[in-house]
Amino acid sequence: MGKNIAFIGAGSWGTALAVHLATKDCECRMWDADAAHLASLRDNRENLKYLPGVKLPDAIHICMEEPEIFEGADVVVFSVPAQHFASAFEKALGYLPKDAVIVNVAKGIDQKTLRRMSEIAFDIKPDARYVVLSGPSHAEEVIVGLPTVVAVAARERALAEQIQEIFMDERLRIYTNDDIIGVELGGSLKNIIALGAGISDGLGYGDNAKAALMTRGITEMRRMGIKLGADPKTFSGLSGVGDLIVTCCSMHSRNRRCGILIGQGMDPRQAVKEVGMVVEGIYTADSAYRLAQKIGIEMPITEAIYNTINGKISAKDAVAQLMGRSRRHENDIII
Repeated sequence: MGKNIAFIGAGSWGTALAVHLATKDCECRMWDADAAHLASLRDNRENLKYLPGVKLPDAIHICMEEPEIFEGADVVVFSVPAQHFASAFEKALGYLPKDAVIVNVAKGIDQKTLRRMSEIAFDIKPDARYVVLSGPSHAEEVIVGLPTVVAVAARERALAEQIQEIFMDERLRIYTNDDIIGVELGGSLKNIIALGAGISDGLGYGDNAKAALMTRGITEMRRMGIKLGADPKTFSGLSGVGDLIVTCCSMHSRNRRCGILIGQGMDPRQAVKEVGMVVEGIYTADSAYRLAQKIGIEMPITEAIYNTINGKISAKDAVAQLMGRSRRHENDIII
């Protein structure tokens, strides 16, 4: 189904989705705030910075000026880091075609306002035709056509189904969901747990420790979700446990890689530089920690990771604190 798709942000995930859609007879236009990166994409027809080795199809057009990408756009994909979503959306507002569907693929909670991306979008544009796409999806695999399954959520099922039809094929399967809160929180909070999984690996702890961290991590994710109005079932799905598994267990995961370096003793800021890409879990740990305090819920793993990356406690001491918490029943009421 051919469509005109505009991409704001030409990182790894935006590029992978553009390549995927270009093979489905979609015309894709891409723009990025990094002019040097954009020029490299244009001149080399390849994302040398993030996804080297895959040539961009002819149906992907690199635009050096942002307004160009909106001409005739049916869908506008925001593939910028979560902390830049608000400014990117506000900047694009004057160019957005009236009926264009906005697809956000960023995973995070805004540090300044402690809001999710949909809250920001609807605050800026109350009638936004907003869809969130999330789930276990490494760009490195999607760009070469390996089987991947994700979820899309919107206020209106018809809107989610519209994106499902455009994006889905035999390589990228998409399920619809009407729980925007749960899908956004799942995609955001799992990055914190992935940092913890990496720290555990970096410390030399085994599979038992990581399995426990992931299991109790999904409990924390669900706890915040319920408090904020999400459907608890969402956290058992693709954007919850699905994304958690892939992010905690794969070396494609920048959050896990960053955590490994921290666990091995590297300063968190240096670890982020070493990874060389945005590590959303670093920002989300701060946002989620403060949000948990604001809404009055307990998130001990998130708190331990927050304290570790801010130098308040060592990684080993954080583990000791978690292991030494008071006894309780596994199925205590989540809230």
